Amino acid sequence: MPEQSNDYRVVVFGAGGVGKSSLVLRFVKGTFRDTYIPTVEDTYRQVISCDKSVCTLQITDTTGSHQFPAMQRLSISKGHAFILVYSVTSRQSLEELKPIYQQVLAIKGSVDAIPVMLVGNKSDETQREVETKEGEAQAAAWKCAFMETSAKMNYNVKELFQELLTLEKKRNMSLSIDGKRSGKQKRADKLKGKCSIM
Repeated sequence: MPEQSNDYRVVVFGAGGVGKSSLVLRFVKGTFRDTYIPTVEDTYRQVISCDKSVCTLQITDTTGSHQFPAMQRLSISKGHAFILVYSVTSRQSLEELKPIYQQVLAIKGSVDAIPVMLVGNKSDETQREVETKEGEAQAAAWKCAFMETSAKMNYNVKELFQELLTLEKKRNMSLSIDGKRSGKQKRADKLKGKCSIM
């Protein structure tokens, strides 16, 4: 299938078992599974309307394994925005994001104009190894946005993707969370380049 130039590609990185697939599936399909099934690479597409034309939000759920460095480099080079996921129950999972962030920097040259979100998933768990303030501090060091989520409890999942689209400065995009337009939203949609998920 030929690539559409109006695809907006979001790439999700993180160690195995941190909940990358759970976050993506919760967002795209509204589902959650308790069992862990390792991912090699899956891509999900969501049609969004953008300026009265159609574009596609393409979410690439990457492997948590380090066995596929070429796939990782390709995902970074083609990505428009990045979600870096760790589990608040695993300090090691936050450490494993550091080389991935460095690789994004090396391939993209800079993250100043690129939406990057550091995400502490499994915020519903009580056995924390990484406190919220530590995630915030790491995000500040990387000059990226930060959010804690729980795919299991559906906490901050849509908000995560909304915030990521808000960070994009080259296009003006927005999710329509409940599918309804408020008066304010209708006015906002008339603004040039406004996008929303349908």
